[in-house]
Amino acid sequence: MTGNLVVTGGGRGIGAATALMAADRGYDVCVNYRERGDRAGEVVGKIEAKGRKAIAVQADVSREADVARLFETVDKELGDVDALVNSAGITGGIGRLDDERIDGELLADLWAVNVTGTVVPCRYAVLRMSTNRGGKGGAIVNVGSVASKLGAAGKYIHYAASKGAVDSFTIGLAGEVAGEGIRVNCVRPGITDTEIQPPGLVEATGPKLPIGRVAQADEIASVILHLLSDEASYVSGALVDIAGSL
Repeated sequence: MTGNLVVTGGGRGIGAATALMAADRGYDVCVNYRERGDRAGEVVGKIEAKGRKAIAVQADVSREADVARLFETVDKELGDVDALVNSAGITGGIGRLDDERIDGELLADLWAVNVTGTVVPCRYAVLRMSTNRGGKGGAIVNVGSVASKLGAAGKYIHYAASKGAVDSFTIGLAGEVAGEGIRVNCVRPGITDTEIQPPGLVEATGPKLPIGRVAQADEIASVILHLLSDEASYVSGALVDIAGSL
């Protein structure tokens, strides 16, 4: 499947890698960002250099008004939404639950970005994709984390919990819209070499992993693009670990 793709958090890391790879596969792309418009603009420029259309749209995906504006902009400038990748996310910092930094304000922001910021874009995508609402179907991939399976004790169990919610939501939404032409899946990366990681973590952790290294963003993006494609036409409600045997 190709067409128009929305990538939240598309200005960096896995989101940026997905947006660029999607352009290679024939998608036109909306690159969403919250703060770094310069980074999103760079991704848009690279997509346009590949001969595809791209737009950068600022929106905080934890705020419904922003998400509504995001999708309305895509409607006007790209057309029908065929696919959505929810890549926007934050870790909430490294630390045990009893660390004084892990307070209510931090947790509220974490839930807002990682959970609400996945649920609300999915809602606006379903409103456009569902055959029950006049749409032609589509595909959604949520970016979770293998931390939801491992628990991430001593590291960031608060983050793991937020990604556990993404797992549950993915399974539920997949069942809810399976008969409406929409497939919904979740990828669960392990440690990936992106700027979201604290300094030194990639170098220290990679050699200790079963596969001997951390993932690269392109390796996650390739699985996302497979799940969006017609090659995965019977895959829905799946939680796909990309974690080097973790």
